[in-house]
Amino acid sequence: MLLQLALLLTLSQPIGPQFHRLTSYSPKGYLGPVIWKRRPKVKFKFLKKIKLPRPEIPEITLKEALWSRRSRRRFYRAPISLKVLSGLLNAADGVSGEKWGINLRTAPSAGALYPIFIYLFAGRIEGLDQGLYVFLPEENSLGLLKPGSFRKQILRFSPQGDIMAKAPLLLVLVSFFPRVTWKYLDRGYRYAYMEAGAISQNIYLACEAYGLSTVEIAAFYDTYVNSILELDGENSAALILHPVGPRPE
Repeated sequence: MLLQLALLLTLSQPIGPQFHRLTSYSPKGYLGPVIWKRRPKVKFKFLKKIKLPRPEIPEITLKEALWSRRSRRRFYRAPISLKVLSGLLNAADGVSGEKWGINLRTAPSAGALYPIFIYLFAGRIEGLDQGLYVFLPEENSLGLLKPGSFRKQILRFSPQGDIMAKAPLLLVLVSFFPRVTWKYLDRGYRYAYMEAGAISQNIYLACEAYGLSTVEIAAFYDTYVNSILELDGENSAALILHPVGPRPE
């Protein structure tokens, strides 16, 4: 009876404050439930892999990139080159060095566990067939998950689906939460969100360097987007969408 009462009281409280409280630390340790698990592996079934060109990122100053960064929702219908795509993805979350035998990336990650993967819907990319891909930073390559156009599905992703469908490229930041929660427990959700935010800012700054338009979209229909990506919405889920394309003059 006491357990049922406690459960009812918990369910009656807003989820946000509960999440923040139960994923907090104190001098006495972690406040939430502790259930240790083994480090999981993420396995993909790729139809093929495409090696990307060596990234060549334009050299602009940090001040120029930061001061010009804006959310831009208009795109030319012109395609993006494969070389630009490579630079954009590597700037977002590419391998930038090595330390302690670990490949480090352009975006910070708690414990260098890297739960965030960049999925991309390629619409108009020179030298790349249309389809759904995953960026593989350590190989600097793309893994093809599904071929074909996804324009009709993208239109239904969000109230801003028409904006995304017009872009030649749509990036989706996806979190595989167990890659970080096995070590940091439910607090790992916080770390995954932080990492996605860092990658999102990298995308913005890289787009400024390349003269591309992009906008961060977090208001999307989670269940539908996750179903298209074949994610379960719990252990793996889409967090942020970034349409990208050439910027109108």
